[in-house]
Amino acid sequence: MPYIAKLEKAGIPTVLIDLEDQHEMVKQEALAAGVPNVRYIPASRTLPGPEDVELWTKDMLDMLITPLTEKEKESGMHTPSQDRILFEGTLDEAQEFYQQTRIVPEPLNAPISIYTDGLPIIIPTEERVAEMLKGTSHKPDEIITYKSERKGRFDRIQEHSDVVRFQPRLFTATVEKVAINAVMAGCKPEHLPVVLAIAESGVPTGTTVFNNQWMCLSGPIVKEIGMNSGLGMMGPGNPASMAIGRAYQLMAINLGGAVPGINRMSSIGTPTNRVGLAFAECADKLPPGWKGLNEEFGFKKDESVIMVMGTEGGLNGAQFSPGGYRALQKSGHGGMARKLGVKGIPGPHNWLDWIVPDIWTGEREGGRIFVMVHEMAYDLYRLGFKSKREVLEYVWKKSFEPLKKYRDRSWVDLTTNGWLGNEPLSGKPWKELPDDYLVSAGGSKPEESCIIVCGSDEEICYEITGSIRGMWGSDPVYSIDAWR
Repeated sequence: MPYIAKLEKAGIPTVLIDLEDQHEMVKQEALAAGVPNVRYIPASRTLPGPEDVELWTKDMLDMLITPLTEKEKESGMHTPSQDRILFEGTLDEAQEFYQQTRIVPEPLNAPISIYTDGLPIIIPTEERVAEMLKGTSHKPDEIITYKSERKGRFDRIQEHSDVVRFQPRLFTATVEKVAINAVMAGCKPEHLPVVLAIAESGVPTGTTVFNNQWMCLSGPIVKEIGMNSGLGMMGPGNPASMAIGRAYQLMAINLGGAVPGINRMSSIGTPTNRVGLAFAECADKLPPGWKGLNEEFGFKKDESVIMVMGTEGGLNGAQFSPGGYRALQKSGHGGMARKLGVKGIPGPHNWLDWIVPDIWTGEREGGRIFVMVHEMAYDLYRLGFKSKREVLEYVWKKSFEPLKKYRDRSWVDLTTNGWLGNEPLSGKPWKELPDDYLVSAGGSKPEESCIIVCGSDEEICYEITGSIRGMWGSDPVYSIDAWR
């Protein structure tokens, strides 16, 4: 859409090929890009390519050679109301007002909440919002801007003090509006700097694929607000985790304008986003030499930051049978020891070799976020991995496979520009490489992946599909201290 908008604004007709169930998304994407009357034609999801193209090629060519009408030359973006007061009445009346729904037609055909995630909220009264704003020194009417230069999607550079545009409709917001959503989510004033840092991300929700949004906190803030970084940290029960995770989804709705079936088109959705997923690393239990997320991304050990991620993929768990992992590490017994060829040999043993063969099997290629308990991190340290970087490099090297196999993956036609681009490591055109040329299924470099250590005890490692420095070029870590 950015390129289409550039051409349209220059008076050059374009035609966008979409799918019938995505018309509303196209209209809103065009409006957000400042070209509200862009031309589009629906393609078929099911017809064979040649047959499908035959149906719309003539119309497309006619549209491309027909000059833009005055209506189509119109530009501008939708700006939501800036009124501070949304509703006046009793708390019971406000509760009913905020729980309003509207019917979203195909492809949903279901009611969707207008202001909430479908669950009851805390009503954002003037008094509650004023109390929430005590959690920051920033003025209520301050526009949310970037607090540091960073790389955005499609390699755009976001300068310090640039205005943040909330996805998907590219709206702007004030500190007070963020505070309102924090109240609605059940946050406390001490949570507000965290929520403001999340807001700096623009709270994207993705378009048509399996989008997960999640956040991980690092630094002193974790203990200050009582964030769970141990057992069950991704589950329910911790007030700070639940409220902060939910604040993301409420901001996506109320500040970004995200609506399922219109511009939030994740096909069947994901439970990760139902209330929101926020958790924290356990810096106290990192092995010696292993840095926390804050230091990894250029911040100091005593600075508080939050990683805000949108990943297009699932959450895979390598949970070992009760005692199985310990049997491997203690004395080299059990199925894991047999598989790794270390039967009867006391540990430590490299448990990564147990999971690596399956990480990219049937899954999207690219980086992974490994969330592992501290005991497993220490076992890697005892094996000689003195930093997270060494672990990630080991896994990355294990991800190489012949180009012949790599071609069979689902996303590679997109990431290689239809095989017309150059392979990043060799610099050679993809089409000139032999079938046995080894390509990394784990991304173009080890740093596309990440390790988060938590404080639980039962041996488990989650692998979240998605890259922290992948094709979208995102800088995912934001300063919380900048919003205090």
